[in-house]
Amino acid sequence: MEKLPRLYVEATPEECVKEGKTLTECVVLMENVEVWLKEDERLPEFVDASKAKFLKREVYDRFYLYVDRIEGKMVADAMLVLPDGRTRIYLKKGDELMILPVEGFTKTLIANVGNRVRAGDAFAAVTTRKGEVHYLKPPKTGTVVFIDEITNRPHYIYYILPEE
Repeated sequence: MEKLPRLYVEATPEECVKEGKTLTECVVLMENVEVWLKEDERLPEFVDASKAKFLKREVYDRFYLYVDRIEGKMVADAMLVLPDGRTRIYLKKGDELMILPVEGFTKTLIANVGNRVRAGDAFAAVTTRKGEVHYLKPPKTGTVVFIDEITNRPHYIYYILPEE
């Protein structure tokens, strides 16, 4: 079974903490410190809730809700924790993503979430009804942060964070 990345999204302190205890799984960022808390854990005393940033756990499949798909920009700060548990991808509000559709008769996904794709490398392949194979390549090098499967038709949309 393939594991999904974990998604944490910017939230208010009130959405995460009540009377010093967490309401949900969250990450508290304060200066250069990350505090990982499970539901119903006490907020450490050294954390000043007024100065900290809170990221609450969200369902990974809802990632697209935090992207303005017209401008291709993040509408909130977010963090992805890849299934290996060590690799994290930080996304800031306003970060521009490349939103690349994969549409065709048969689709083959090549790159997965967390993979770095270079401008000349294929991230997906599409086969036409005539059997022609077309490889889709991103315009810039970047990291795949989300693959959205469109449910009303079997197509995919890649969300790729470009490198500077």
